[in-house]
Amino acid sequence: MKTVSVNGREYKWPKVPLVVVCCDGSEPAYMEIAMAEGLMPNLKAMIERGENLRGCSVIPSFTNPNNLSIVTGRPPSVHGICGNYLIDPTTGTETMMNDPKWLRSPTIFEAFQKAGAKVAVVTAKDKLRLLLGKGLAFDGSAVCFSSEKADKATLKDNGIEHVCAMVGLTVPEVYSAELSEFVFAAGVKLLGSMRPDLMYLSTTDYVQHKFAPGSAGASSFYAMMDRYLGELDRGGAIVVIVADHGMKDKHLANGEPDVIYLQDLLDRKFGTGKTKVILPITDPYVVHHGALGSFATVYIYGPTVASVMAEIAMQPGIDLVLNRRDGCARFELPEDRMGDIIVVSGGPTASKAIGTSRDKHDLSGLKEPLRSHGGLTEQEVPVIVNRKLEGLPGKLRNFDAFAVGCNHIVEN
Repeated sequence: MKTVSVNGREYKWPKVPLVVVCCDGSEPAYMEIAMAEGLMPNLKAMIERGENLRGCSVIPSFTNPNNLSIVTGRPPSVHGICGNYLIDPTTGTETMMNDPKWLRSPTIFEAFQKAGAKVAVVTAKDKLRLLLGKGLAFDGSAVCFSSEKADKATLKDNGIEHVCAMVGLTVPEVYSAELSEFVFAAGVKLLGSMRPDLMYLSTTDYVQHKFAPGSAGASSFYAMMDRYLGELDRGGAIVVIVADHGMKDKHLANGEPDVIYLQDLLDRKFGTGKTKVILPITDPYVVHHGALGSFATVYIYGPTVASVMAEIAMQPGIDLVLNRRDGCARFELPEDRMGDIIVVSGGPTASKAIGTSRDKHDLSGLKEPLRSHGGLTEQEVPVIVNRKLEGLPGKLRNFDAFAVGCNHIVEN
């Protein structure tokens, strides 16, 4: 049997198209409640023929680190993407981590295409597209585009053109459930027309930030998702559904965000300019979370690491305070791209988020109580497959998704 080797892992060539769906922010309760309410009959049927398992995301439980872990099959210590935002270790400036230069290892897509596979990648937000498509040759055997900029896709840059006409939808508003629906609709069309060997569909967590499991907004989204999952399933694909991370309420009983403004706290204790708090959740799309999550890294310019760690550890709602070496070892992160301290929040109710300074966060876009992610309490994710599995590893990770679909399907 033909196999492909990438990043120290072997993948068997799938006998039918393998579709991995990363449903952004989809903690297990979303689909469990939707199925119980009869809103996901296709998914329920797929599980009856397959598997409904649980896995763990990488930490920080944010979008970029987990999507890149899923498509490389490895943790951030290997592929290098440890957040959406960092201090560039070569220049010392704060910057986004969207440029493909930050990716240190090839994707599974690149390796399979070089071995002769057809590959399709559709993501909701354009921030991920260049990273997911790094190394692909748009020679007729690969497509990679985003819902957000589907109308701008070209053969040269995306391997496809006239996407909106193909899908039958116009480009959606970026802050909408329709941005994710476009991903699913495009996936169904590509499965029928291109018949790729591997396909990756990655949605946005706009809905999950706004709506808790079982709410009307969530119910509508998962009913929509189920219709497309049914089409992918009936199209003969192996379908593996995972999430990049979960999602939890990050607010007080009165609806106000439950935040520790860590930079303000450290400035009061150690003085301005003595520490720098970086929030890796930061990206261009902060309306639905205000750049508030449950993971931070702190750079130290004067005080001892131990003294700053002790001050942070005293704060209610802080789950973990680790130095760089211990934190990177525990969470498999690249040491050169993290600060001196790693901080994870949550607390007994998982509600505590971390901010920098109160006046640096624009929360005017939050129309509902804050829901966010980043910590240990958002690490559990679904791993759902429409086939029976065998020989799985003892600890399942979301970045095992392609290995699950390639290597562990029970042959009929």
